Amino acid sequence: MTRWIRDYGVYAAVLALLVFNVLFTPYFLDAANFRTQLVQVSPIVIISLGMALVIGTKGIDLSVGSVMALAAALTALYLGYGAAVALVVALIGGAVAGAAGGTLVAYVGIQPIVATLALLVGVRGLANVLVPQLVEFRNPDLIALGSSSLFGVPLIVIIAAALTLVVAFLVRRTTFGRQVVAIGGNRAASELSGLPVKRVLVLVYVISGLLAALAGVLATARLQASDPTSLGMFIELSAITAVVVGGTPLSGGRIRVASTVMGALLMQLLSATLIKHNLPQSWTQMVQAVIILAAVYVTRERVKR
Repeated sequence: MTRWIRDYGVYAAVLALLVFNVLFTPYFLDAANFRTQLVQVSPIVIISLGMALVIGTKGIDLSVGSVMALAAALTALYLGYGAAVALVVALIGGAVAGAAGGTLVAYVGIQPIVATLALLVGVRGLANVLVPQLVEFRNPDLIALGSSSLFGVPLIVIIAAALTLVVAFLVRRTTFGRQVVAIGGNRAASELSGLPVKRVLVLVYVISGLLAALAGVLATARLQASDPTSLGMFIELSAITAVVVGGTPLSGGRIRVASTVMGALLMQLLSATLIKHNLPQSWTQMVQAVIILAAVYVTRERVKR
């Protein structure tokens, strides 16, 4: 039973929430509502994909929200050179932040939670120095990135879906994916077997930084404003929750990509449900905490057995 909950519990929870909303939430089945929910959850999905890779190595990345803010700041600073240049610079900034975290973990030997906590504070501070207040923009190319659709599907949703497929392929079909899982399962044994452990760890954190930066650019494009002070605040908690609820254990050695996406959808549906029924956002945070504890408990039971 415990294994079934770990493997399929997130799907059952999403289905239960959908049924509840269909029965008790007015206008839930409206196409506009579904579009809104998918657009809002897409940045969380993108960040959760990178977080799943990091947690798969028995690590954690608390800096993803700050990297989003840095990407927003760099986008605002370089938008005058064109949307493409601003996007590239923002992604480079995310990659550099990820490389810094990966280097601290892999080569310096600092624990992931400490290394990325330092980056959480430092990178957010850097973003606020670069752009100390909200900056609105009217660049049509960047606005189109956040608001345009393809065959009725928002572009931001298509990007999140495409990245999900890429990460799933990376985990299941590539040598790199197998190395990530092996390192998370037993880092010492991986080193003894000759795997490039340090290089893989750095690359995992770089990917996490890149995805967080992309999510920051997409969120900035959707809002048509850069606000490093608040953008991405606490989103690392949502990403960690999505990964853990999806069945990827904090002990590493296993990565469940599709279930991670479902975990992000579960958190989004839960938040939307409480809001639509006039319950405060603080309820979402409390329920989220309970869900995290339950998911970690299920994983702990599996390890003990």
